[in-house]
Amino acid sequence: MTSELALFGTSADPPTVGHRAVLAGLMQLFPRVCTWASDNPFKQHGAPLEVRAALLGAVVNSLTEQAGSDRLQLRQDFSSRRAIDSIEAARRCFPDDDLVFVVGTDLVAQIPSWYAVEAWLPSCSIAVVQRQGWPMQAGDLQRLQALCPQVAQLPLEIPAAASSSVRHHPNPELVPSELLTDLAQRNLYGFSIDDLPCADRTDPIQPAGR
Repeated sequence: MTSELALFGTSADPPTVGHRAVLAGLMQLFPRVCTWASDNPFKQHGAPLEVRAALLGAVVNSLTEQAGSDRLQLRQDFSSRRAIDSIEAARRCFPDDDLVFVVGTDLVAQIPSWYAVEAWLPSCSIAVVQRQGWPMQAGDLQRLQALCPQVAQLPLEIPAAASSSVRHHPNPELVPSELLTDLAQRNLYGFSIDDLPCADRTDPIQPAGR
């Protein structure tokens, strides 16, 4: 018996309340969700991959503890600059699951030009999350459906909280509360102790794999 597996890769640069809302929503819609932090070959990042993975892992831990469920997993072994590698890694780990590749509306127009897209896209379905400020054009959707007929738009309400906005203008309201102390204590993404409601001196989150 097959089961759907939602796959959500993100640069997590840094993870925002938007990322948290996406993951929380996916947990409600799918029996299993795997997420990972990855490098984007088209931009420079504000922190090393291992730091971003640790931050995303803290969000995952918070959500799983809150939900009392392990259906959400951080899978850094799926991380790659290329979607085909992530899909193949997930397929090896979950050969009997139906893979659902989750993307934001900002990526719909880009996917047809991704590396070896015709080799991996027919083997999965696509789930699109509406990002505020990134409307999906009908022509872009049609081009994607020509490569992958199984494209669904998820009924999720995601707050406007782009990582790029946080990098340029650090705003504590745009990052998950479980990350703020660590970001401030380590001066990541322009945050400082002054951004904390109180000087919480807990130990910083350690990079993934250490």
